[in-house]
Amino acid sequence: MPHPVMPRIPAQRAVAARADRPVVAFFDVDETLITVKSMLDVLDHHFAERPEALSRVRSELFALRAAGTARADLNRAYFRRLRGTEESELARHGRAWFETALARGDLFHPPVRAALDRHRAAGHTVVLLSGSFSACLEPVARHVSADLTVCTAPSAVGGVLTGEVDVPVLGEEKAVRARRVMRELGATAQECHAYGDDAGDLPMLRSVGRPTVVGDDPTLTAWAHRLGWHRLPGVRATAAA
Repeated sequence: MPHPVMPRIPAQRAVAARADRPVVAFFDVDETLITVKSMLDVLDHHFAERPEALSRVRSELFALRAAGTARADLNRAYFRRLRGTEESELARHGRAWFETALARGDLFHPPVRAALDRHRAAGHTVVLLSGSFSACLEPVARHVSADLTVCTAPSAVGGVLTGEVDVPVLGEEKAVRARRVMRELGATAQECHAYGDDAGDLPMLRSVGRPTVVGDDPTLTAWAHRLGWHRLPGVRATAAA
């Protein structure tokens, strides 16, 4: 059963015992392992019975994005709009979103899902490493039998979201969390893998010895060409094929 790592990683004795030197495979989730942005889709389910509120929240978030707001600030803005929501309620909406999306048959990005399955079959530790949060990611993690989920943890008091976030797991923070996992498991970075689609994933990709760029983000593509990183087609290229 996968479980979240927020913010400290418990001892993973069962995982570490698989080999003297475990190999970790880190996967970004949105538009890498799956074809959609999970936080926006779960938002739709959360506000499904309040269409006016949904329209307002989506408009506010898209306006911030259009204005060039930094991703970490967008992440914080998202959770401020969920202030007062029970964690259990969001978890239910996350499960509902996942079941609906899975039934469509196009939720998982085939080349990345195939890579994840190969890592799991090889006995590697599979980690979902995302700026999203557990309501979105836990159903995905259970479905693919991931070992760990490392993600943004919105603050909550008594099971109710405060609207605040200590540290969004984005950009350099992804690398910080990846290095922490490898250190706790006794893994060697040069032997570990990472998959990402966005320039914000660059620190995570650089933290391992075997990075894979998914899609054609200009920044990541330049690094891949320069250093010979492995590449896989992106979500849009696969959808158009």
